[in-house]
Amino acid sequence: MSESPEYTYHELSKMTVAELREIASGIDHPAVRGYTQKRKPEVLAGICEALDIDTHEHHEVVGIDRGAIRRQIKEWKLKRDAALEAGDHAQLKFARTRIRRLKHKIRKNLR
Repeated sequence: MSESPEYTYHELSKMTVAELREIASGIDHPAVRGYTQKRKPEVLAGICEALDIDTHEHHEVVGIDRGAIRRQIKEWKLKRDAALEAGDHAQLKFARTRIRRLKHKIRKNLR
């Protein structure tokens, strides 16, 4: 196997079939055999297997403390349940809104 640059799954998935086949031509592994006849998903999977690249993209939360926000969500869920049992619709609506905004804050910071 020749010197190959480090690739990520995301970088490889953005490449064209021709570029992937060019990369596969430099790899001697059973997973990429027949790369000239395969379609993009098959070539991509073979390259990932041959180079031991994880095919699952991991998202990480950047810029915020996810654990602290999750704890706040749990607290607000308890307040929401208490408001529901007490029949306090104003507090119920407020708690649901806070939960929704905190969840949005986590999703917004995914990368």
